[in-house]
Amino acid sequence: MALAAVGALVVFLLTPTGCYLSRAGWEEAKILAGRREIVRIVEDRRTDPATRSRLQLVLAARGFAADSLMLRTGASFTTYSHLDRDTLVLVVSGAYRDRLEPYTWWFPIVGRVPYKGFFDFSAALDLARDLERRGFDTYVRPSAAFSTLGWFNDPLLSTTLRLDSINLANTVIHEVTHNTFFKAGEAVFNESFANFVGARGAAMFFRGRGDTLAAAWADADWGDDKLMGAFWASTYRALDSAYKAHPGDSARATRLAVRDTVYARARTHLLTDVAPRLRTISADRLARIRIDNNAALLARRIYLTDLELFDRVWEREGRNLRLTIERVIALAKDAKDPYAAVKAWLGEP
Repeated sequence: MALAAVGALVVFLLTPTGCYLSRAGWEEAKILAGRREIVRIVEDRRTDPATRSRLQLVLAARGFAADSLMLRTGASFTTYSHLDRDTLVLVVSGAYRDRLEPYTWWFPIVGRVPYKGFFDFSAALDLARDLERRGFDTYVRPSAAFSTLGWFNDPLLSTTLRLDSINLANTVIHEVTHNTFFKAGEAVFNESFANFVGARGAAMFFRGRGDTLAAAWADADWGDDKLMGAFWASTYRALDSAYKAHPGDSARATRLAVRDTVYARARTHLLTDVAPRLRTISADRLARIRIDNNAALLARRIYLTDLELFDRVWEREGRNLRLTIERVIALAKDAKDPYAAVKAWLGEP
């Protein structure tokens, strides 16, 4: 049995997925090997004051997540690793061009996910080009942080430390939420829920420290996330209706033409109607948002789907974030459809 297991492992490691995971494991090992304890860096007199202050903020945010929100922090974010680059990974998403269906990849433990991260940037771009040659939409974006879901004690990375204070606290709380709960095969629910916990948690964290300005900005940032989530949802519905109005293989060209019209209208709606209501997203940043293909649309939806739903649970739980987290996890844990379970508890169709 042991020999058979070893043989199966060797065969798996020779597959594309096995090779990808081996490379990721190697990169993770290098990151872990370069760790230094944050407490020691803070105590080191050679550490510049700005870095010391930001590292202290990270320790405070993870302490808040553990003590006030009861999230499973483990030893995550107690160490620091410096990277000799500005971007941690490039994340590739793919989607069918004539229907709202993501291209997915399967991995052990996490199940199917609609994105794939690469430490090797050339490999990420090669995958994107391969998907495009095969007729898929693609979307490539950088990421400054990731979670190993508690399998390793994730260090704080230099790419993450570059974030502003509010986003830094948000990211720490977001990532340890994944340590606490991650439902296999439900990337959209996992990320949107962690987005809610990170945003509401950051506001609560700063408010508890008496930093009302940072708390107000965190609240405004969350409000903008919900506005953008609603925008992407309306774009999704409009595109879905357009596709369904022209079914069948013979109508594929029509679906592709109609989608260009839908995306053009969506951009006008964003700049004309949504932009004036946003408080933390600049006009320049808004103008750079891609609104032209399904991979970009679905990638945005991963983090911004039904955010108002989590807020409604939060309101029902008396705006107690810890109870809200416990409630959502209890509802989603064994549910086939976690969103449906939460809606059912709220009494919504």
